Amino acid sequence: MSDAVAAIRDWVIRGKKNEAIAATREALEAGADPGAIMKDGLIAAMSVVGEKYSSGEFFLPQMMIAARAMTEVVPILKPHLVGEAAESRGKAVIGTVQGDFHDIGKNIVRMMLEGGGYEVVDLGVDVSADQFIEAIRKEAPQFVLMSALITLTMEGMRRTITALDEAGLRAEVRIGVGGAPLTHKYAAEIGADFYSEDAYECVKACDRLIESARAEAGR
Repeated sequence: MSDAVAAIRDWVIRGKKNEAIAATREALEAGADPGAIMKDGLIAAMSVVGEKYSSGEFFLPQMMIAARAMTEVVPILKPHLVGEAAESRGKAVIGTVQGDFHDIGKNIVRMMLEGGGYEVVDLGVDVSADQFIEAIRKEAPQFVLMSALITLTMEGMRRTITALDEAGLRAEVRIGVGGAPLTHKYAAEIGADFYSEDAYECVKACDRLIESARAEAGR
């Protein structure tokens, strides 16, 4: 990794938005590989941030600041990416379920996914089953990710999965759920493919499923 890319990675980890932007522009002007900046700078930075959060070294504000720094750099970098470096790792439709208006957790997951190279379609909060269905038909994502912070709104996840099944779309996507009141047991009970305790684990779960699908396709 070049010193310029390492500097971008470190600025993002520290959540220094302006410094990360300036370092990215300078690196591009100096001829740095945009793909290396994305992979070894931004994606690597968010991986480190996620690990630090999981270990307790970073707390939620530090993760959010780093993720925001990353999202500010991506628009500067994307016009310079071509070919494989510009391709999305996968696509996810994400939203907080109907009746729930909390978005902090969802927003962190979105930013972490974007930092991991995924394209994210954010439906926002209070998202109905019909809205998820419409988004799947329009966007053809690999993942549908649902969030709930209130126990009373958790059933919105079950209703959405049932609606996807009835619409003939369930087999087309992998469903991930998360939020404070949820558990692995509840995720399995409603028919979700996975449950993640935090944003970092959500990205890792998506990575594993993408790699598994690619390995299966290569057989």
